[in-house]
Amino acid sequence: MDNLLSIITFTPLIAALILGIGLRGEDEAAQKNAKWLALIATTATFLISLFVLFGFDASDPGFQFVEERDWLLGLKYKMGVDGISVLFVMLTTFLMPLTIAACWNVTHRVKEYMIAFLVLETLMLGVFCALDMVLFYLFFEGGLIPMFLIIGIWGGKERIYATFKFFLYTFLGSVLMLVAMVAMYVDAGTTDIPTLLTHQFSAGDIVIGGKTIVGGMQTFLWLAFFASFAVKMPMWPVHTWLPDAHVQAPTAGSVVLAAILLKMGGYGFLRFSLPMFPVASDIWAPMVFWLSAIAIVYTSLVALAQSDMKKLIAYSSVAHMGFVTMGIFAANQQGLDGAIFQMLSHGFISGALFLCVGVIYDRMHTREIDAYGGLVNRMPAYAFVFMLFTLANVGLPGTSGFIGEFLTLAGVFQVNTWVAAVACTGVILSAGYALWLYRRVVFGDLIKESLRAIKDMNLRERAIFAPLVAMTVLLGVYPALVTDIVGPSVEALLSNYNTALIEAEAATRLAQN
Repeated sequence: MDNLLSIITFTPLIAALILGIGLRGEDEAAQKNAKWLALIATTATFLISLFVLFGFDASDPGFQFVEERDWLLGLKYKMGVDGISVLFVMLTTFLMPLTIAACWNVTHRVKEYMIAFLVLETLMLGVFCALDMVLFYLFFEGGLIPMFLIIGIWGGKERIYATFKFFLYTFLGSVLMLVAMVAMYVDAGTTDIPTLLTHQFSAGDIVIGGKTIVGGMQTFLWLAFFASFAVKMPMWPVHTWLPDAHVQAPTAGSVVLAAILLKMGGYGFLRFSLPMFPVASDIWAPMVFWLSAIAIVYTSLVALAQSDMKKLIAYSSVAHMGFVTMGIFAANQQGLDGAIFQMLSHGFISGALFLCVGVIYDRMHTREIDAYGGLVNRMPAYAFVFMLFTLANVGLPGTSGFIGEFLTLAGVFQVNTWVAAVACTGVILSAGYALWLYRRVVFGDLIKESLRAIKDMNLRERAIFAPLVAMTVLLGVYPALVTDIVGPSVEALLSNYNTALIEAEAATRLAQN
């Protein structure tokens, strides 16, 4: 089908326009209609995206379903997916209907709330489908606006502080990326991403002010992109905006932020940093390794000290993203496969954990760990679901969390055994904070009077968790569902990456002789 990616990308936006223009009133009926329209639109988007998944040729490492047309001032509107991006498209379309279903108890400015999520879905899908650098940047930066509004309008008491911190961190990093994109256009004469993937940016050492810059232009470009993607992941030490944003965001906002938005940083490393600046990536990889290792250990220790459930899970997300960045810059098959798998797995698991917090927050209106205890006595179904995702977050074999961590550690071990050894301690620490959280919330005697009337999950909540449980277990026992799709694209990326390094080394030797 022609224009399939555009249909998928802009279906939520069309629904948002219908909501904004056609739906009037703030009564209960109008609120219900807004929720149903958003749910139908996101579900339709997921069903249409299945045509992309089932029509995707996993043996072809190139871009498929490509659309291209003239757009603005000589720029091209170009969309397409390869084995890496197609799975992030599916992750987004899969999670958004569940996110909308989790918003059913919202009563404040419901129409605007649904519009924000629908617009956000369009912008996130655009990031993963864009094959033009300018188009990618517009989608990438545009996602800040609806998330800014979601936290700022429907968030907690400190929402204004959290929104501006989130906006300033991510925006300032992206300004540097914009400067780098302009430099890339001047050097390559195009904004077409497939063309830029084959363009060789200068990697020769240059001298500025008497100081030698190793890697030349590639180093400058790599650092500019790194500033943006590292904040988006987020990597230590530019991670401090994330816990505040999670704590203040509504439940659905936290789900989207953790499950999808954070993955844009990892996707950016895979789409730009590694293939376009291979020499600089090789030079700066040790720095990324140790920043990632520090993130895994440090944020895991910080998570142990938290009293707010959301904050604990937020720090857990930073630790798990450390495995992703390590795997990417290990630049081998296991590392890259593991990094992509870990991002997808984390999307299901972290989204589910924030939904678990939302379930009891809707009943008790507090996220303090000390306010709970003994929930297994009143909420056995909830206790089972929370246990499954807690163990998946720890990396229990048989769940998707184990596959991602194991592959990334295997990839990093081939490159730097010390970093792998430090990162392994994060696995132990994650068991510490995750099981500690679960024990204090779920186990024990039900001694708090306020919890005696608490009710177990209703049918809607169980229906939300069911597909997340299924995907977490399915990918844990049959990881080939992911690795078979990403494998050829990763092999092609690594082949070009290693070839570029060999050519750069040969050029350096020639220059020295």
